Amino acid sequence: MKFTPATIAELNLLLQFDLSSLQTGIKVHHDAAPELVTAAQSLFDKGLSTQTDGGYLTDLGIEVAEHAQKLLAVLSTKPEHVSA
Repeated sequence: MKFTPATIAELNLLLQFDLSSLQTGIKVHHDAAPELVTAAQSLFDKGLSTQTDGGYLTDLGIEVAEHAQKLLAVLSTKPEHVSA
C-alpha cells in the first residue's frame, strides 16, 4: 500500500492544525483547491475533525496529527552517512 494523492492531502491538512493550541481550528473554504475540500470532508468522515470544512481536531485527530508531525520530522531529517 502506498500514500495516494488523497492521503497526502489529508496528511498536509492535518499538519495545518496548531497542536500547541487546541482552541484553534481551521476552516477550508468552499472555493479552496478541490483536494483540500475533499481532504477536509474525509478527515471529518473518519472522525478526525469536528466539521466537514475543518473545525477542530477530535481526540483521535490530535493523535493522528501528532503522528503526522513525527513522520514529517523523521522523513525531513537528513540521513547521517556512516562510513564502514
